[in-house]
Amino acid sequence: MKVHSLGMSNYSRVNEIACERHSQRADIETSSDEYATRFSGPVGEYFLKVQEEITLSLLEPWQGCQVLDVGGGHGQLAVPLVRKGFRVTVAASDTACRTRLDKALPPGSFRFEVCDLLSLPFEDRSFDVVLAFRLLAHEESWAAQISEMCRVAKHAVIADYPDTRSFNLLYKSLFALKKRFERNTREFITFRRRDVVAEFRASGFTAITLKPEFFAPMVVHRFHKRVPLSGSIERISSVLGFTRVFGSPVIVCARRQ
Repeated sequence: MKVHSLGMSNYSRVNEIACERHSQRADIETSSDEYATRFSGPVGEYFLKVQEEITLSLLEPWQGCQVLDVGGGHGQLAVPLVRKGFRVTVAASDTACRTRLDKALPPGSFRFEVCDLLSLPFEDRSFDVVLAFRLLAHEESWAAQISEMCRVAKHAVIADYPDTRSFNLLYKSLFALKKRFERNTREFITFRRRDVVAEFRASGFTAITLKPEFFAPMVVHRFHKRVPLSGSIERISSVLGFTRVFGSPVIVCARRQ
């Protein structure tokens, strides 16, 4: 993945360069079967398990609540949340984004809305919690996306993003090697934590929890393909405090005050 950091003063120009080939339909690729191969096999399942466990822990105050999953056609969270009794609506930019959901979930178990993700067709505070995973890093208008998600959330917004304070700092120089190994890698934006936090606070979501997922780059885990080794690396990194300070992706939970 080619990385562009937002740790610059000229946000609009950096965003334009980073996402010049992406639009508000950034969720279509992440909803594809090809993208799902990035999370196939034991290591991919390990990634998704960590993501799911963190998200479920953040959702504990609102068990079984109404959830809007923005750009969630990949099903990484919509599927387990439906199975655990949450009332899930998936907002997507195209009908093609529901293909994987229909394969994984029974008819009528979730709602699906095709819409402009930057102008969601819902009233203010329509959902208890709003989710967005695998979206902000590919969205040109990421700040507007955060604002719109906050508008329709009653209690909290939970999203993930790649953090600049991590091994992402090396991706620019190692991009060719990463692309050679992963093949289907693509551009994404990295963010400074303070910038993400500032956007949520601007919308009145001032109680912020940050949960970094991994210390070691995900490509390293994919390379050695050994889940026990990955688990050991990440447990040690967590105990030493490396994950908390330098981990990525980061799952952010912003609560309305």
